[in-house]
Amino acid sequence: MVAGVSVTAAGTRKFREMGVRDSKKLSPSRREALYPEILRVAKKVHWVGISPDEIDEVVVNGKKLRKLNYLEAVYFARVIDALGAPKVTVDASDVIPGRFRDDIVANLGKHCEVTAFHKADRNFPVVSAASIIAKVERDRAVARLREEHGDFGSGYPSDPMTRAFFIDRMGRGEPLPGYVRKSWKTWLNLEQTLIDSF
Repeated sequence: MVAGVSVTAAGTRKFREMGVRDSKKLSPSRREALYPEILRVAKKVHWVGISPDEIDEVVVNGKKLRKLNYLEAVYFARVIDALGAPKVTVDASDVIPGRFRDDIVANLGKHCEVTAFHKADRNFPVVSAASIIAKVERDRAVARLREEHGDFGSGYPSDPMTRAFFIDRMGRGEPLPGYVRKSWKTWLNLEQTLIDSF
C-alpha cells in the first residue's frame, strides 16, 4: 500500500496533538483508532495497492535502478497526482533520497515540489499520518485474505506463524497462492531449505 495525506498547517498541529507518529511505533489498535481521526483532519487522503504480480514482474525482470524502489516511486507519483498538492514530503525507500525524488517527479502528471528524506515517517506528522493510512489499509486487506484462506499470521517474513503457514504449503507441494509475491525472498529461502533437506 502507498498512501498520501494532504493537510493544512493547523491540521499538522492537530496530528501532533493526536499522537500521530510512525505507524511502526504504534499498535494495530492505536493505528485503527487514529485512522478516522486522520481522515477527519486531513484535506484529502488517497491510497493505492500494488499487486503481487506487478511487484514480481519488476523484481524479476526490471532493469537496474528500475526495480522495487522505482515501482514505489511510480505509485507515489499516482498518489501525489490524486492529492493535487503543490508540495509534498515523502519517505524515501531508495538509499539515495534524491534519486527517489527524481523518479517520483519524472512520473508525475501534475507539477508538484517533492522532497524525499529517510525516516520522514518519523520526522513529519503528515508522512506519519500517511504511513498509518497505508498500514491500516494493508492490515485490512490481510484480514480479508485470512478470512478467505485461513490464518497465516501477519504476512510479514519475521512472523513465525506466516513462515509455518508457507512451510506447510511447501511440504504438501502446493504452489504459492496468488496473493503472495513469488519473488518474496522469504519464500525463496524457505523453498531452498526444503529442497536442501531432501
